[in-house]
Amino acid sequence: MKLGILKTDAVRPEWVPEYGEYPDMFAALLGAVDPTLEFTVYDVEQGQYPADIDEVDAYLITGSKSGVYEDKPWIPPLMAFVRELHRRRKKLVGICFGHQLVAQALGGEVQKSPKGWGMGLHTHRFNAVPVWHDHGDRDLEILVSHQDQVLEVPDEATVLAGSAFCEHAVIQVGDHILTFQGHPEFVPGLSREIMEFRRDLIGEDVYQSGVASLQGTHQGERVARWIVRFLHDRE
Repeated sequence: MKLGILKTDAVRPEWVPEYGEYPDMFAALLGAVDPTLEFTVYDVEQGQYPADIDEVDAYLITGSKSGVYEDKPWIPPLMAFVRELHRRRKKLVGICFGHQLVAQALGGEVQKSPKGWGMGLHTHRFNAVPVWHDHGDRDLEILVSHQDQVLEVPDEATVLAGSAFCEHAVIQVGDHILTFQGHPEFVPGLSREIMEFRRDLIGEDVYQSGVASLQGTHQGERVARWIVRFLHDRE
C-alpha cells in the first residue's frame, strides 16, 4: 500500500535531528507495524498535491500549528481536496490539525476551546468499538498538544471516543475516513520539548500537569496498529 502524507507544518529546526519532520515520525511509526507500506510526502503548505488522486492508495494529514479557520492561502485547497477524497471514498486519516480540518471541511465546526490547552498524556475513552479496534481496553492513553477542538461534528460523522476535556477525540466517517485529536506519532521527549517551548503560553498549571502526565504510557503504537488495520480494510 502507498500512503500519501499531506504535510501541513514543519518541526522546529532544533528538534529535527532527534525527532525528524512529521512525515518521518509517521513513516517510522506506521512502517514499524507494516513494513510493506510505502510513503510519498506532499507539502500542501507549498501547494504540492498528487498529479492524480489515485497515485497513492490512501492519505494522512499531519498536525500543524495553524488553525483550520485561519486565513491562510493553502488551507482552502486542502479542504477542497478532503471533500474530493470523501466523494471518491478514498481512505483518509487525520491527526490533530488533520482531524480538525476534516471535520471543518465536511461541515463541522472547529474553534479554540474555552477549556484551554490540552498538553501531555490524555485519556480518551471509546463509547463504541469499531471493527479495526483491538477490542481491548476502551481507554486510550495518547499524547496531545492542542487548544483548538472540533466543537461540532459533520452530520455524516460518528464520534467513537472522547473525554470530559475533548468530547470529539476520535471520529469516523463511513469506512473511509478516520481521525484522531491525539498524536500517535509523538514520543514523550518531543511532548516535553513542546511544553517547555510553550510554557508561558499554556500557563504553569497546564505545564506542570502535562509534564507529570508523561510518567504514564503513551499508546502510539496501539493507534498505529489501528490505523494500519483501518487502511487495509476493503483491500
